Amino acid sequence: MNDTERGPGDRPALSRCIRIPVDEFARDYWGRKPLLSEAATLSGTFDDLFSTDAVDELVTERGLRTPFIRMAHEGSVLKPASYTAPGGFGAEIGDQVSSDKVLAEFAGGATIVLQGLHRLWPPLIDFTRRLIDDIGHPAQVNAYVTPASSRGFDPHYDVHDVFVLQISGEKHWRIHAPVHIDPLRDQPWSDHSEAVGEAASHEPVIDAVLRPGDVLYLPRGWIHSAEALGDTSVHLTIGMAAYTRADIVQTLVSVAGDSPALRSSLPLGIDLDDPASMRTIVEQTLQDLLGVLGASMADADTTGRVARRLASRLTDATRPEPIAPLATVAAAARLDGASRVRWRGSLGARLHEADGRVRVVSRLATLSLPGEAGAALHHLITGRESVVSELPGLDEADAVVVVRRLLREGFLVWLQ
Repeated sequence: MNDTERGPGDRPALSRCIRIPVDEFARDYWGRKPLLSEAATLSGTFDDLFSTDAVDELVTERGLRTPFIRMAHEGSVLKPASYTAPGGFGAEIGDQVSSDKVLAEFAGGATIVLQGLHRLWPPLIDFTRRLIDDIGHPAQVNAYVTPASSRGFDPHYDVHDVFVLQISGEKHWRIHAPVHIDPLRDQPWSDHSEAVGEAASHEPVIDAVLRPGDVLYLPRGWIHSAEALGDTSVHLTIGMAAYTRADIVQTLVSVAGDSPALRSSLPLGIDLDDPASMRTIVEQTLQDLLGVLGASMADADTTGRVARRLASRLTDATRPEPIAPLATVAAAARLDGASRVRWRGSLGARLHEADGRVRVVSRLATLSLPGEAGAALHHLITGRESVVSELPGLDEADAVVVVRRLLREGFLVWLQ
């Protein structure tokens, strides 16, 4: 998949999914309101990402286990035993997908849900990683395979934003405004099921049929339901767990929590069930917290500490570009000045130069290299494809040594 296939602009994966410029989407739609983008307004279809053949391959040949597959019928989730079984000699684990059982349930009207495809299906592994780079929030991908004229789930809302990519068939979507705006991850739709049902009985904000190549963006909280029309419908749901201001608050509190005033124990024998006895403690704690936060904001590094902790959360929630261990070891052994390499996709890193050394700090490890490698590292970390002998600041022999170590440590990808 090349850049032109992903879409125009500096955020190619995201721009592939929307019919408007990225800056307009960020300003007017992200986290605010739905956007329907018909195939004719986009740069291409999504046949390269997923297909009906991909569904059959995953169900029949990949040995999927729960929870990577589940099934639902008329709004109810089926028990795993109805579509899984042991895999036979040498693979006796009991929760593996059974193509026979899936066929029976699917023919009877059940929806197949393939979960975590950003970890299972190579085209989606690459696309999801690029989309995460574009949006700056964690993302994951599920596929929903719905028989003709069947609905998978009752009207509900998600606690994450979604892009719905219609792959094949047609599906009738009805979208209603939120009854609980911007729900957090611990605020599921079932907490407001009566209000959701009432809202879904009224005129929808969007009432549309998605056809292959169409994309629907829904912010979290927007109520939706869908029904397949005609042939089997396959669509991808890309869920984006957007970080919120509540995450900023939690991070600030975690930064402030390392203060003597807030680390002290509550009184011995305190009755936690008695609001009256807790009142004074809560009021004093709030005063101490505000005081600590005020002092923290006077510290120029507080913003940096908050940013680093949130960045660490994103790092923990996502994965860098996969690397091939055997091919990488072989490439490192035959590396020479003519070899081409680039920085591993979605692997963030920071460079620190001091005392004649340059340190590479990432989720993988911290490497310390001679200061002479600084210019080459600054060049490589931009992600540009590079010829080893042309790296700045190093002669060819030293460049080979530096690149070989970076390859072995998983920082670089070998291209040829």
